[in-house]
Amino acid sequence: MEISALRYRLIQLIIFLWFLISITLPMQSLAQSNIEYPTKPIRLLTATAVGGGVDATSRAIANKLTLAWGQQVVVDNRAGASGAIAYEHMSKATPDGYTLMIITATHTINSLAMPNWPYDITRMMAPLSQLTSLFYVIYHHPSVPVSSFKELLAYARANPGKLHYGTGGRASVSHLGWEIIAHMAGVKLAHVAYKGAAPAISATVAGEMQIGFATLISLRPHIVSGRARLVAITAKHRAPTLPDIPTVAESGLPGYEVDQWYGVVTNAKVPTAIVQKLSAGIIDAIKSPDVIQRLAADGSTAVGSSPLQFSAHIKSEILKWGKVLEDTSLKLSGSKI
Repeated sequence: MEISALRYRLIQLIIFLWFLISITLPMQSLAQSNIEYPTKPIRLLTATAVGGGVDATSRAIANKLTLAWGQQVVVDNRAGASGAIAYEHMSKATPDGYTLMIITATHTINSLAMPNWPYDITRMMAPLSQLTSLFYVIYHHPSVPVSSFKELLAYARANPGKLHYGTGGRASVSHLGWEIIAHMAGVKLAHVAYKGAAPAISATVAGEMQIGFATLISLRPHIVSGRARLVAITAKHRAPTLPDIPTVAESGLPGYEVDQWYGVVTNAKVPTAIVQKLSAGIIDAIKSPDVIQRLAADGSTAVGSSPLQFSAHIKSEILKWGKVLEDTSLKLSGSKI
């Protein structure tokens, strides 16, 4: 009898504790949702120099958040070392939600391919939202005697190793994008790595390189001047802004798609309530009509995903690019795959 009574009291205690927790957690959640944030300026780190797609997108979001929150969101450009400089600032920042960072698809590749890359995106960062999805345009210098992507592949087959392409660095998205083309088409191309995408574009429009990848916003002036001729885009479907330019997939390489994307993260130790408020504000900013219109003109599509969705996207990108590095034999010495 004493044992039965003890069990009964124990069950009563468990039920009471469960009831107490069930009413306390929502109250805590409500208190967290009303947390006073932000109360001071916020820093938005980018791993690029001023100008270009990442910087333009960062400033568009920063301006929107500044207006929404009444606190200045300052874009802090920390270019160099394949993004490591910006990551270093992010890793050392106080985890209070006042330091954010723009990451891109290239950063997931760096974490796989760069020897001794010290920053694990999936562990040290709290994903806030994917901002955009961005296609590349494939172009050539006017001296190359082709008028379509199919003709470009035929020319490459007839002239192995004579078509040079410049990129912003080894194992960048544009580098791997060309390597996938070479792998799928069975052609030989020559790669030249520059210290950034802008110098690579300059070299191509000057005739030092013959072919290239670029974002639409970066190449637009050279398209207008006639120094760059478009033959394809890397998106899955044709872009409304370039309806006459076919995709690589419909031009001889079915299934080909290369996507660059930008997103915002913060330190993984930032409190959940602040992460949620940051994410909600960023989603509102990227989905505002004027920002969507501006991004579309540059070849970008606004996304505005949740932290959970963005986390899943980052992990899927790591798997995808890991396979690309293996398939194209571009694993670098000391890489993690």
